[in-house]
Parts: sequence; C-alpha cells; structure tokens
Amino acid sequence: MEQAQSSLASLRMLRAGEFRLLGVITGGHFIIHWFQQLFPVVLPSIKAGLGLNDIQVGALTSARQLVNGSMDLPAGLLADSVVRYRALLLASAIISMGTAYLLMGSGTGFVSALLGAGLVGLGTALWHPAAAASLSNQFPNRRATALSVHGMGATISDTLTPLGAGLLLLSFSWTSVLSLQILPALGFGVLLWIGLAGLFSIRESGGTASAADFREIAALVRNPAFVGVTVAAAFMSMGRVIVLTFLPIYIQEHLKYSPFGLGFYIALLHAMGTVSQPILGFLSDRFGRKAVLFPSFLTLGALFALLAVANPGLQLGVVISAIGLFFYTLMNITFAAVMDVAAAKIQASSYGLSSLMVQVAVFPIPILAGYLVQNYGIQYAFLLASGFLFMGGLLVLPLNLYRGSKR
Repeated sequence: MEQAQSSLASLRMLRAGEFRLLGVITGGHFIIHWFQQLFPVVLPSIKAGLGLNDIQVGALTSARQLVNGSMDLPAGLLADSVVRYRALLLASAIISMGTAYLLMGSGTGFVSALLGAGLVGLGTALWHPAAAASLSNQFPNRRATALSVHGMGATISDTLTPLGAGLLLLSFSWTSVLSLQILPALGFGVLLWIGLAGLFSIRESGGTASAADFREIAALVRNPAFVGVTVAAAFMSMGRVIVLTFLPIYIQEHLKYSPFGLGFYIALLHAMGTVSQPILGFLSDRFGRKAVLFPSFLTLGALFALLAVANPGLQLGVVISAIGLFFYTLMNITFAAVMDVAAAKIQASSYGLSSLMVQVAVFPIPILAGYLVQNYGIQYAFLLASGFLFMGGLLVLPLNLYRGSKR
C-alpha cells in the first residue's frame, strides 16, 4: 500500500495539461472497457439466442482478435504520423464499439455477430496504441506507472460492467441491450473529443511515416528484448483469451448461474486489478520489469489451472479474485517493456507492432480451445491456458529488460 501511495502521490506534481491528458484518457479507457467487457458477459446469451456451438463461439473471439491484431500496427503508424488528430482517433474508437454492438444486436445470425465481433476488435486497435503512446511520451520516466493509472480506468470498468450488464440482461432482451449501445458510444465519443481538444494540437505532429521511422521499426524487430517480450505476451494473451471466452460459458452453462451471477464472477476477475495495477506498475518502474513479470506469469499460470478443479461458490470466487491481481496488469507492464526499447517517435508504432504479432499468434487459439471443450470437456481449456502462461514466464527469464530506477 505504501508503494501505491508513493506512485499516486506523484500525480499531485503534474502540470494542468498533463493531469488533464492522463485524466481524460483514463476516463476514456473506462468507456472502452465497458464495451470490451460487455462482450464476454453477453456471449452466452448470443450463443443461446443464435444456437451457436462451442467452435462458433470461439470463432467470435477469434474474429475480434484477428481484426484487433491486423489493425494494431496501421493504427499505431497513424497515431505516430498524425499526432494532431489523436483526439479524433480516440473518439472514433468508442464510436466503433457502439456500431459493433448495433450490428451484433440485430440478431440476424452468426455472420452479423461475427462482423460485430470484428468491429469490437477495430475499436480496441484504434484506442490502445494512440492512448499508450500519448502517455508514454508524456511520462517517459514513469511509463509503467502512467500506463497502470490508465489501466485502472479499465479495471474499474471491468469490475462494474459485468454487474451492470448482468442486470440489464435480466430486464431486457440481449438484442435490445446490444442495439442501444450506439447511443452512449456517440455521446461519450463526442465528450472525449472535446475533453482532449488542444492537448495534441500544441504538440509537434510527426507527419507521414518517414524512411527513418521504418528503419527504427525494422531495428526494433531485431531487438532480442522486443521479440522476447512480445512472444511472452503472446503466450499470456493466449491464456487470457481462453479464460475470457470459456469462463463465462462454464459459469452460466455448466454451473447454471444467472446472467447477474455470471456478471458477479466476471467482476471478481477484474476487481483486484484496481489495487494491484498501481502497485505492480510502481514496482516495475523501480525494481525492473523482470522482477515483476517472471513471478507473476508463473502465479497466473497456476491460478488458471485451479479454475479446472475449484469448487463452485466461495472457492471459485477466491481463485477468480486472485487471477484478477494479474489478469490485466501484466499487459501494461509487458507493453511498458516493449516501449522501453523503442525510440520516442515510434512509441505508438512499437505498441502496434507488438500487438499485431501477439494478436496474429492468438487468433486461432479460441477455436482450438473450443474444439477441446466440445470434444474433451471445458476443464481442458483452462489447463491449456495454464500451460501458455508457464511458457511465457520461462521466456521472460533470460531477457535483458529495463532494470528499474532503484529510486
């Protein structure tokens, strides 16, 4: 707790523009994760309403991952090239999410749901490289801390969204809940655009990507730390996407919980991250990336394995809460490690390139997990997720990463 207070106390020293940038982007991250976290909560309802099988459920997640991954690098290059218009880029991410759910809420069949899932991935790609680069450039000496504060907006949303979405699904049809998401998306998109007005126009715009920028990106691909962290992040994302896809199916279909009960468990998955993110981010900045990443990978892998054997009720709740300590936080620290070795002018591009490599690798995994669930049982999906985390942890161990400020 002392580390968290030290981390957050530094916010009092921010200039007005810095505080506004951090505050508005963190608030926008809250909204983005309302739309992201709505997806797993409504997934069982979509499956039942459209009569999908487990492989098709996995395909919906794969579509989201594929679009997210394929668009991350172009979105990163765009964010680095047109810094002046980042506010518009970030606002369009929110509007893309609302459009995605309007399409999914049509309830016309698997194809429309697949296209909607892809648009959710597009919104994710438009948001994260631009937001992460903006904070990384503004707070180069407190990179993991700033990204963790940004991540707190996500984890607070990830905690509240499942509860709110579960209540909505108890009162309204899933098609109505999804179709109406376009209204808050339009409203919050405009508010975020206004809130960021002027914050990027005073900064030097990078112009179109230059040959020097592409040379720096090419050099980054050959950097062992960049490659190693990215592959480790891919293994971690494989485990996370399996859990995000099939934990809701397990809770609602196999354990017979209501949508609100499902929302409660999904909220537990993220609640502890609100506390752990600033602490782990601070420790990563002070003592180094590896000191946090390696033990966290192994711990999360063990917790994923426990999902396969935990008894419903309190025991399952404790395991899910413990997973929440690491579930989102580790992504922030791995991307901080990526941007540690990237030049200042390609921060968004480095994020986008790493995310592209991760998402392309992750794309087929939900379908593979769906095959295991359909043919062998849902516990095998959680064991597969566990194995991926252990492999990622072992990859981190030999890497030469940022060692921390020690101050």
